[in-house]
Amino acid sequence: MLVFETIKQYSDFFDNKTLHPLINYVDLSQAKPFPRNRVRVDFYAIFIKDTICGEFRYGNGFYDYAEGTMIFVGPNQIIGSEPEGEMHQPYGKALIFHPDLIKGTSLGKQIHEYSFFSYQLNEALHLSDREREIVEHCYANIVSEISQNIDKHSKKILVANLELLLKYCFRFYDRQFIMRETVNYGVIEQFEQKLIHYLQSEHLKTNGLPSVNYFAHALHLSSNYFGDLIKKETGKTAMEFIHLKLMEVAKERVLDPTKSISEISYDLGFKYPQHFTRLFKQKIGVSPLEYRGLN
Repeated sequence: MLVFETIKQYSDFFDNKTLHPLINYVDLSQAKPFPRNRVRVDFYAIFIKDTICGEFRYGNGFYDYAEGTMIFVGPNQIIGSEPEGEMHQPYGKALIFHPDLIKGTSLGKQIHEYSFFSYQLNEALHLSDREREIVEHCYANIVSEISQNIDKHSKKILVANLELLLKYCFRFYDRQFIMRETVNYGVIEQFEQKLIHYLQSEHLKTNGLPSVNYFAHALHLSSNYFGDLIKKETGKTAMEFIHLKLMEVAKERVLDPTKSISEISYDLGFKYPQHFTRLFKQKIGVSPLEYRGLN
């Protein structure tokens, strides 16, 4: 596995000049052909493809890049192309920046909000022609700045342009979620079916409360993409949606006078009855015992 710890290491490997020690714009096509291999980068990377480049592997998934496709990779993630060992010529561009560049800035504090840095390849951003122009304009501003001598204004200007690029990408992902509404509805439907099945089975009692990661994995999506999709389509976080369905089941069981609230809480996957009581009151407005008394 190839490991790139610095911006310079990555730039040198692809035969590009390092214009700034913490950020660079790399033309991948300048590199000579090399064997396909797994790669780990210790910084942020934004890839945009100029052409169809063949099969690419990211985690356990595969993806065929199309022209105008963008993917986002966070520090310490592993990417790689298949078949491993085969000689290939890379294409496209990569904007890479080290976490140190944004440390102490507003972007550094908010970078976690750009959850697409943890999306899988098949959750890539597909740009329209107009969106591609906007992205290229942002890139041009960044390249112009890193091509100049570093001064006391460099970091602020670079981070501001980088933040503008990410805000645009956030907007474009919103557009993509809307455009894929039919596909997204299918995911919501599957999620709800799997959730209901989980809540009505013995899984609750034996495995405890289901996590967001559990359903994301079951639907072959990254946790961040799944969470963002649920939020955009339902207005609720995935965990809020889980709790909503859980409370529907809980209300039915609370009305069973043959079981104590403690028994019900354990059957619903709670380790401690007080946690169940607290969540029930938070979501329903009254405690389980009060709810039972009202009915």
